[in-house]
Amino acid sequence: MGEFEVHRVRFFGLVPAGVRCLACQPRGSRLALARTDGAVEVYNFAANYYQEKVIPGHDARAVESLCWAARDRLFGAGLSGDITEYDLSRLSAARAADGGGGPIWSMAANGTGTQLAIGCEDGSVKIFQVVPGGIQFERNLDRRKGRVLCLSWHPSDTLVAAGSIDVFRIINVASGQTVQRIMVNYHVEKVKRECVIWAIALLSRGTVVTADSFGRVQFWDWQQGTLAESHTVSTSAVLSLAVAEKEDSIVVGTSTGATYQLQLLPVKLGGSEKRWVRTKPFQHHSHDVRAVAHSPTALISGGLDAQLVIRPLMEKVQKKGYDAVLRKFTFPHRRLVSCARKARLLLFQFSQHLELWRLGSTRETGKDGEVLPLCRMPEHLVQLKSKGPEHIYCSCVSSCGTWLGYSTASRFHLYRVRCDGVSLRKV
Repeated sequence: MGEFEVHRVRFFGLVPAGVRCLACQPRGSRLALARTDGAVEVYNFAANYYQEKVIPGHDARAVESLCWAARDRLFGAGLSGDITEYDLSRLSAARAADGGGGPIWSMAANGTGTQLAIGCEDGSVKIFQVVPGGIQFERNLDRRKGRVLCLSWHPSDTLVAAGSIDVFRIINVASGQTVQRIMVNYHVEKVKRECVIWAIALLSRGTVVTADSFGRVQFWDWQQGTLAESHTVSTSAVLSLAVAEKEDSIVVGTSTGATYQLQLLPVKLGGSEKRWVRTKPFQHHSHDVRAVAHSPTALISGGLDAQLVIRPLMEKVQKKGYDAVLRKFTFPHRRLVSCARKARLLLFQFSQHLELWRLGSTRETGKDGEVLPLCRMPEHLVQLKSKGPEHIYCSCVSSCGTWLGYSTASRFHLYRVRCDGVSLRKV
């Protein structure tokens, strides 16, 4: 084997964007993920969670909620107040529609994927019809005071649960009226601070599951308006919640970085009476777990530490193999570093700027594995900022180090670089 030098690069100051929301494709094989910088990624379950698509971020398009509709159409909504449909073939935002209620905090698709419900800053819940080529406003549901932070459809598509601060509502979609209103703070003695319902799920058997800022996961009989079960899983807030398709398992994420699983198990062996039991706590994140998802074979969580963690359910795994392995996606899965070999330059890609560095050099020689002292330190030559709200999708520097190019979703930019006097000229 020939001799070569290894450069340990410690000057690439990349700070990955945290995970904001997740959405599993119903009866499909894909997972959609949105980050805090507005970027959207799509992973394929069938190909060992391979990252097959990346849609670059946009300053004016922060995503608060993602959902799949009409089987393979992906929609996102955020505090800009727009509902955006993504073109997964062109990797861009295809079209956008104004929600009409200010910033959008939550969005959910019904079971058939034909309707979208959005929860707005002004307290309204709006229904949009998914039509070929876009979405169409259908109707407003009962509006109450307070922003709608979370939404969930009943599997029959006749009811919508809407969570807010201190209260959640059950709304009849056909009439548009609230049929039940439950105060979640009523059952807490001597509590003066507000209770934020961060996540909600409406199950087929008439149970409503809520996750709140007091660290509780609660189960409600919405028809009677009574609390059936309450589990305090954390001393801090429970921020996210997802239910398995069979409604026998729930995964929640907390602001301490922990995720918990609750399972519906028989009280007695072979008995018909069942209760929810917290079975599996996991600590895979260092920051808030803002998003969770429940696939048929795994628990999926994403945090502000930018990690995507896939924890397989061992009772669902048929045989040992890759499906039974805990997977952590801790770094970007696309190329962010380009090398100019002849010029000994490195180009680093960030969301809205590029950095061009010259590698350090040494005159010393030594044995294998030794760290050699540098006679010339790494040099930061150029910082090139991208104009406009679009984030950089890809970039490259030529081998000779004289050409530098990058592209966004809509434009390509090319520059001529001179490293002797350090000059940059747009071509």
